[in-house]
Amino acid sequence: MRRRTAKITVQRNTGRAFTLVELIAAITILLILTSVALPLARVQVQRTREVALGRALREIRQAVDRYKDFADRGMIPTKADSFGYPPDLETLVRGVPLKGTATAKYKFLRRIPVDPMTRETDWGLRAMQDEPESRSWGGGNVFDVHTKSQGTALDGTRYADW
Repeated sequence: MRRRTAKITVQRNTGRAFTLVELIAAITILLILTSVALPLARVQVQRTREVALGRALREIRQAVDRYKDFADRGMIPTKADSFGYPPDLETLVRGVPLKGTATAKYKFLRRIPVDPMTRETDWGLRAMQDEPESRSWGGGNVFDVHTKSQGTALDGTRYADW
């Protein structure tokens, strides 16, 4: 009689799965790429905020300059001790009545821009009578604005000096 022998065959799934070494190598590469990309992303975020700060400062300063121009030309009423500058930033938003008209107001700003560094509309102000390097507002008028942030820019300057 013939005996039948059973053959056992083992099939291997080669090429369909990752080995442990391959997984470790892939994770290591991802970690290296992430550690390089994160600082670059942080710098990009800071650069974007710096551009927004420059834009906001420019917008407010141009509004103050337009107010001064209107005052110098006698188009709006001003106080004698104000040197033709606005008394506060809210005046630029509320508007000023034009001389010679009953109800016409000229608004120099739609709204006070948000300081991207402090995320508030509270800006540092300087009056015409203040010292050039002063960081406290003496009141009376708004000659210049600056951020209240104590941070340092990418170029090494202080934001408050912009």
